[in-house]
Amino acid sequence: MTMLSLALVIILHNYGLSVCQNKSRPNIVMVMSDAFDGRLSFDPGSRVVQLPYINYLRELGATFLNAYTNSPICCPSRAAMWSGQFVHLTQSWNNYKCLDPNTTTWMDILETNGYYTKMMGKLDYTSGSHSVSNRVEAWTRDVPFLLSQEGRPVSQLVGNTSTVRIMGEDWKNTDKATQWIHQTAASSHRPFALYLGLNLPHPYKTESLGPTAGGSTFRTSPYWLKKVSSELVSVPKWLPMAAMHPVDYYSTFTKNCSGNFTEEEIKNIRAFYYAMCAEADAMLGQVISALRETGLLNNTVVIFTADHGELAMEHRQFYKMSMFEGSSHVPLLIMGPGLKSGQQVNQLVSLVDLYPTVLDISGISVVGNLSGHSLLPLLSTSMFFKKQHPDWVLSEYHGCNVNASTYMLRSGRWKYITYADGQSVSPQLFDLKLDQDELHNVGVKYPDVQAYLDKLLRNIVDYPKVSALVRFYNKKTFGAWRHDLGRNYSQVIANLRWHVDWQRDVLANERAIDKWLYGTV
Repeated sequence: MTMLSLALVIILHNYGLSVCQNKSRPNIVMVMSDAFDGRLSFDPGSRVVQLPYINYLRELGATFLNAYTNSPICCPSRAAMWSGQFVHLTQSWNNYKCLDPNTTTWMDILETNGYYTKMMGKLDYTSGSHSVSNRVEAWTRDVPFLLSQEGRPVSQLVGNTSTVRIMGEDWKNTDKATQWIHQTAASSHRPFALYLGLNLPHPYKTESLGPTAGGSTFRTSPYWLKKVSSELVSVPKWLPMAAMHPVDYYSTFTKNCSGNFTEEEIKNIRAFYYAMCAEADAMLGQVISALRETGLLNNTVVIFTADHGELAMEHRQFYKMSMFEGSSHVPLLIMGPGLKSGQQVNQLVSLVDLYPTVLDISGISVVGNLSGHSLLPLLSTSMFFKKQHPDWVLSEYHGCNVNASTYMLRSGRWKYITYADGQSVSPQLFDLKLDQDELHNVGVKYPDVQAYLDKLLRNIVDYPKVSALVRFYNKKTFGAWRHDLGRNYSQVIANLRWHVDWQRDVLANERAIDKWLYGTV
């Protein structure tokens, strides 16, 4: 063995020991929220709302300042996290088509290697909440008509200054998780891995709109609103509708945000969203408290993250399904034995990195090819480790409320977004150092940068080929659905929340679908 090889072995050995504190393998607890804007986990975003337990993780652990989802929608994002594979590899195209149930997750590997495992709350990685209306809109997004799929975003105040538990299902699952820590994990002789999935701060379903309604209600109580610094709640800058990129225009329209909004409406939606984040933070706190009370915290790695963010009226949109920062930037904080306190990591990372990270924490070798890379080396002071992680992240989207497959490559100060085959829809390039609001597409100004990033992206994924595969899936699946409905098809599709133009000219839209589906009029 050469001296260099021996030195590397010693470094790796000592690094592994530092993570485990020379003890048995650490426990692992992951809390994954839904629709949590990652920019709220560090300054200046963290100033707008009190998040004491996220701050606790930040002070005692590491905060990843540039963490991204691999797909800005629930199921495909979680499929990437659980499998360690990019979306185009798992073909998790939307909330209806996600990860194969037989896929081996990192939790499966932990269990095989002696960990006591428990999963609670929102999982959503094989399939999730996806109405027929959303499915049809996703499948037919190439048809040239607009569909109004979502309810207009609204804020709703409930309870009083003593009302703490708004999202009852999440609190129920959090109670179960903390009970499991006290009653089961505390007495286990094996290391354990606990996953808790939250719904918050995802907006609530708007019940008044009927069974096909999406989640467009931002609901909270005065108790949580007190945690928000109202003077710091901003009103985002919007481009005029005529100046929007065509895909962003489509998203704005199908999210029912093309109408007029008062400044008060916008600020309320944003303030209520931040208050919902504070409620989610309290659930994280309950889990941390249970670990501390049982004496388990010192030998437990705690990870907090989210499947995607929330636009909260940025870019004249709410929800996710966008590559803008509010939608694609997620929180990622890791605290645990042997990890340095107060670290802020600038490296670009994404959710596929969690699979190899969890295995690295537990001392399990990765078998097979993964899209992600362990994050533990980024928490080391060794420059050797820091060069092992790619300097880019990939995110892609193929679902509803967007009328073209979308690909985002973030590298350095640049965010490159391209669509479909890369030619039929114009791409976007943003300089996030100078344009944090992402209002200025500078692709024409920097053609060499755009060309370089497009080449890099094509080396990572043949995105025109993937887009064609998605279009084939959409046509095939819609055609099968239509065939299965038989004579009921016309009635079912008429009851979906179509844009008014559909009902005004049913025949014309039916012809458009037939032309798209069969190539005939």
